[in-house]
Amino acid sequence: MTAQRINTRLVFTTAAAAAALLLAGCGTGTPQSQTSSTPASSPETSASQSAGAAATAPAPSASASASAPAPSTPAGPGLCKAAGLTATTDATGGGAAGSVYMQLILTNSGTEPCRLVGFAGVSLTADANGAPIGAPAARDESTPSAEVLLAPGQAGTATLRYTQARNYSDCTLVHAAGFRVYPPEDTASLFIAEPHDACSNAGINVLTIGAFTGK
Repeated sequence: MTAQRINTRLVFTTAAAAAALLLAGCGTGTPQSQTSSTPASSPETSASQSAGAAATAPAPSASASASAPAPSTPAGPGLCKAAGLTATTDATGGGAAGSVYMQLILTNSGTEPCRLVGFAGVSLTADANGAPIGAPAARDESTPSAEVLLAPGQAGTATLRYTQARNYSDCTLVHAAGFRVYPPEDTASLFIAEPHDACSNAGINVLTIGAFTGK
């Protein structure tokens, strides 16, 4: 009995010693920190985060990126039209060698400025509504064409030359009641009652017209 008790004590003593050593080993280990930390970002993680931020960033609006429209330039005065003009002639310039030089005068009778540019179309006609007789006026381009700005009430002039129809031996003489005048770039016309002899021959030019200038 005594020997058995001794053995039992030894077993318990040995077990207690082993447990003490085990606890001692756990106590001397490196303690775990109780403070949590954010793990360092890997290069792949940083790149993916940057890409995600760029994808979620709002795109600039079209109104912000589009350039402001250029200011529009106001349109200038339009061409003078027959409806806003009156036409007269002034033959005080005289004549020479069977020709009469006169000024064709177009006056702005409207309420807005307008422009005369180039040459009028002029022909002799049987009446205000009649067809032209013979050839229309040939252009005299010795004076360069210029733009003439007409304020309301102002006039532009062009030199009109009439050659006596009887000077042409092959002229088929026809009586004309006056001039039909087409302002430059216009399809409507004005009539000036001024009787002249005309040639019905299409190949004879009894009229010559110059470019408009300011009066």
